[in-house]
Amino acid sequence: MSESSGLTRMQLPHQGMRSLICAIVLLDFLAAGILIPLIPPLVRQFNPQAFAVGLTFTAFAIGQFFLSPLLGVLSDRYGRKPILLASTLGGMLSCFILDVANSLDFLLVSRFLDGLTGGTLLAGQAYMADITAPEQRARNFGWIGAAVGLGFIFGPALGGALSQINSRFPIFVAALLYLMTSILILHVLPESLPASRRRTNPVRWGDLNPFTQLLQALQRRSLQLFLLVVFLLNFAENGLRSNLQVLTAERFGLSIVDNAILFSYLGLLTVLIQGWAIRPLTERVSERVLTIAGLGSMAMGYSGIALASSVGLLYGALSFNAIGFGLASPTLLSRLSKEFQHENRASSSVQIRRSLV
Repeated sequence: MSESSGLTRMQLPHQGMRSLICAIVLLDFLAAGILIPLIPPLVRQFNPQAFAVGLTFTAFAIGQFFLSPLLGVLSDRYGRKPILLASTLGGMLSCFILDVANSLDFLLVSRFLDGLTGGTLLAGQAYMADITAPEQRARNFGWIGAAVGLGFIFGPALGGALSQINSRFPIFVAALLYLMTSILILHVLPESLPASRRRTNPVRWGDLNPFTQLLQALQRRSLQLFLLVVFLLNFAENGLRSNLQVLTAERFGLSIVDNAILFSYLGLLTVLIQGWAIRPLTERVSERVLTIAGLGSMAMGYSGIALASSVGLLYGALSFNAIGFGLASPTLLSRLSKEFQHENRASSSVQIRRSLV
């Protein structure tokens, strides 16, 4: 892909590049957010068991786990733009498969493909690291998190509203958003990784094996406990996300629209924390303290979710969880990014974290 084509000839200042990559992440997660309230009802058309719903989220995670190393290597060798473009086009293709799905198998294929090509956040965070000084990464990763949160504010709400027109119409809208994002990446976004900083050494099998990369990272004593924390945090959070709609439907009888409102509320909290609060907090408090506070808040949230006997209590517990994740996630990623900054491979830290997600 030529970096001199279209508007990429423009030399945007870093502030403009930061705004543009956040906009791209926002559009991508807006499309993903539209699908959130639709997946469980679609799955239950073919299999009413809660296990089947969890299986669709597992299919996405498996695809993401095994392809994250390859996306990271390709991102370091060829730049961030090709990975961003492939990810959004893959999301669009997965929407088409989801739209024509007439069995659980097709749904699983759609989610697996979405996971395989789900590199927008990985490449977006690496892009942000490329153009950001190490001491500013926590706050700028917070802006990426805020873009994700905005997608999860408006995406589920839009998906819930559009589903009242037709149960599969939101899928078409999500595919259209992926297409728009692809055009923006192709014709407007400048490349953040110059040729002089790209990886030139040969690609080895170990570079593509997620287990090998994790084992290599675990050989660093400074990272062992840290990576365990990242794994446990994301294991718990993904378990919650994949089963939350099952819990709300069975315990409280929430509808697609009710769940859309709930996810939009959680997205709003994410934006407030990562887009507004994280910057002044990192100027006054160490990243370590923010991480510990975030993990503590998440623990309180999980306990509250388990004990919640009303929708109001559930909202309160989920608030603690969302605030905690909003504090812990960008500070953990900033720490991991700093560990790899001397290797000049911003995507290394991101892909290791994504493999643990």
